[in-house]
Amino acid sequence: MPKALPIVVGVDGSEPSLRAVDWAADEAAVRGLPLRLVYASLWERYEGTSLADDIGKPSEQVLAEDVVATAARRAHHRRPEVEISTDVLPEEPEYALVRESRSASALVTGTRGRSGLAEALLGSVSLTVAGHAQCPMVVVRGNHDNQARTATHGRVVVGVGEKPAGSAAVRFAFEEARRRGVPVEVVRAWRCPAHETTDHPLMSGEPARLHEQQAVESLEAALQDAPADVESHRRVVEGPTRAVLVDASRDADLLIVGAKRRPGHYGLQLGRVAHGVLHHSACPVVIVPEHP
Repeated sequence: MPKALPIVVGVDGSEPSLRAVDWAADEAAVRGLPLRLVYASLWERYEGTSLADDIGKPSEQVLAEDVVATAARRAHHRRPEVEISTDVLPEEPEYALVRESRSASALVTGTRGRSGLAEALLGSVSLTVAGHAQCPMVVVRGNHDNQARTATHGRVVVGVGEKPAGSAAVRFAFEEARRRGVPVEVVRAWRCPAHETTDHPLMSGEPARLHEQQAVESLEAALQDAPADVESHRRVVEGPTRAVLVDASRDADLLIVGAKRRPGHYGLQLGRVAHGVLHHSACPVVIVPEHP
């Protein structure tokens, strides 16, 4: 039997990364998966041959080893049943974590690293990795101390787009809800473009009803293969998708959205909706790659 792929966490000693460790330890316990804690930094670029006293290692490497050891103790204390491994990689963190995503069940980061100026804004590492990760990526946000909170709302929210059939994000949402024993709320936002409105009294409201009906049909298509053993709720909401999903996140334990991956395209592959919820969600966000 092949070895189970681990849940990988990018750690750097910051409070957001410690919350990510807590969240990932809980998730690893629920899934019965190993946990891998990774610190990545290209410290040679900044330190050259500078060594820590009495150790003979670059001081950044000493710090990194201390960070992953501390994170491992924290994860073990929280979830002693989880198998934990650590690694320190002398590489750019964006590159290292994207590579790690190729052999992970999920990749987890905090909102920002030690150099972040404001946690309300997503750090550049998490944002870059979210745009390239090959596995579901979780950005743990929603708290303002160094503790990950136990899920309390009892629901998972997933946003669906115009072409939801066969959505990896929807499948992930139902799998996650089954593990947690909670329902899935499937949300489809819709808007009526301003140029389609009319002042004719007999036609008033017709364009809006058409767009709403299309949203309902998209939502039904997303649920056509939904498992019967997981409770689901449908929500069709008028408004900008990012705003609708951010609002839904306030009463959710997890917000899940898809991100299209285009072969041969090397730019950030997130989309406006995923980018927006990563910055403003009130709960942890999962970006699920949608491959063609």
